[in-house]
Amino acid sequence: MTDAAHLEEHSPLLELLNGFIVELREAGLPVSLTENLDAVEAVKHIPIDDRETFKYALAATLVKNHAHWRAFETVFEVYFSLRGKEYELQDGEWDGDKTDFEMSDDNQSGQMPGQGGGQEGLTQEQLAEMLFQALAKMDQNMMRAVARQAVQRFAGMEPGRPVGGTYYLYRTLRNLDLDGVLQRLLEQDQNTVDTSDVLEERLRKDEYEHRIEQLKKEIEAEIRRRLVADRGVEAMAKTLRKPLPEDVDFMHASREEMVSLRRAIWPLTRKLAVRLARKRRHGRKGPLDFKRTVRQSLSYGGVPADPKFKYPKPSKPEIMVIADISGSVAAFARFTLHLVYALNNQFSKVRSFVFIDGLDEVTNYFEGVDDITEAIHRVNTEADVIWVDGHSDYGHAFEVFDERYGKDVGPKTTVMILGDARNNYHASQSWVIKEIEDKARKVFWLNPEPRSYWDTGDSIVSEYSDHCNGIFEVRNLKQLEAFVENLV
Repeated sequence: MTDAAHLEEHSPLLELLNGFIVELREAGLPVSLTENLDAVEAVKHIPIDDRETFKYALAATLVKNHAHWRAFETVFEVYFSLRGKEYELQDGEWDGDKTDFEMSDDNQSGQMPGQGGGQEGLTQEQLAEMLFQALAKMDQNMMRAVARQAVQRFAGMEPGRPVGGTYYLYRTLRNLDLDGVLQRLLEQDQNTVDTSDVLEERLRKDEYEHRIEQLKKEIEAEIRRRLVADRGVEAMAKTLRKPLPEDVDFMHASREEMVSLRRAIWPLTRKLAVRLARKRRHGRKGPLDFKRTVRQSLSYGGVPADPKFKYPKPSKPEIMVIADISGSVAAFARFTLHLVYALNNQFSKVRSFVFIDGLDEVTNYFEGVDDITEAIHRVNTEADVIWVDGHSDYGHAFEVFDERYGKDVGPKTTVMILGDARNNYHASQSWVIKEIEDKARKVFWLNPEPRSYWDTGDSIVSEYSDHCNGIFEVRNLKQLEAFVENLV
């Protein structure tokens, strides 16, 4: 086959793959041109009908971070939801006409006796029995058939209707009574096998729950397949797009996103620790080392062809973190404290202070603690940070810091202030920050609000920024990672 013919044969797939990669980049995945070419080369050797192999071939070439897997999987399921005979949307599926879906199971169709080639005539009881048999046998084809029939019968999907997939999923699952099916499966086991072993019983229950989760995924895929057929790939991909863990806004993260953030912060700290150590080792050259240069020149006949320098040994900085833990800013402070203490070995000393309208040192909460989450919980429940009414008062908190701890700030100290600088119209007392700057190595302010919000309402960022070495917008892990390199 000529190169031109080969290219023409794969052109529809390449066009589809190009759109897929564009959407991955829109979702935030860093897909380079080289990785794009690797993916193109890989899928040339894999039939698109082999869905799982095709999926993992793309993942192997395009996904470099485990935290990005879910975003990749979502985009893949949308872009390839109508690829393969078993995924094609048949005529009449929207209006409940007959759907011919045959299943192979040792040359059996998997259908209920006497039902012929389709399942559109099944009663509620027969569909429930088919669901039970699919879960009992872990029959993937039968599960897919049950999912198709359940969605068609219970979801109430209509072309052009602007309703999200979650609504359709809820309506479908509500009519399937999966809790009742699970109970029936367990009762069947009690009648057929010895269930006196508690561990064995628990394992069987876990296995059935896993099968039910597989069925839910088949139902989700069926709903997604129909929505893609109705609304188009690009529209659905945009609707389902979610930020990557490193792009999640600290101040607006959901409970599920918070869990993803906590998982993502540990590999981030390892990467940053290596980077900070390397940056410290390879600092700029110091003054010329005359003695070593002369000794080295002897091997060149006295010509100083290889000058030697005195390499400075930069000391590790001491860190003081002063964090606002009021309201939604608390989530930002929590993750920053996580990061700082995970990088503890990169600093000679780490001291932490938290405030609302009063200020308290919480350094000892983190000493000898294996699980920083426990220390963060103590910070939120035990720290003495209320002075009057529990509303942010940066000015008073900074005055307390200066009075109690200002003498501890020295030329090796880097001070990090975390907060949105929303001061409830109290006095700023910015002179305290100026005094800290005069004594400290550096003073950085990290603000979790978008830069466009600064100095609006009761925000007084600019009153403090004049006395800081840098003020940074830090709303997510990616921005927090970029900032950390300023600490050495």
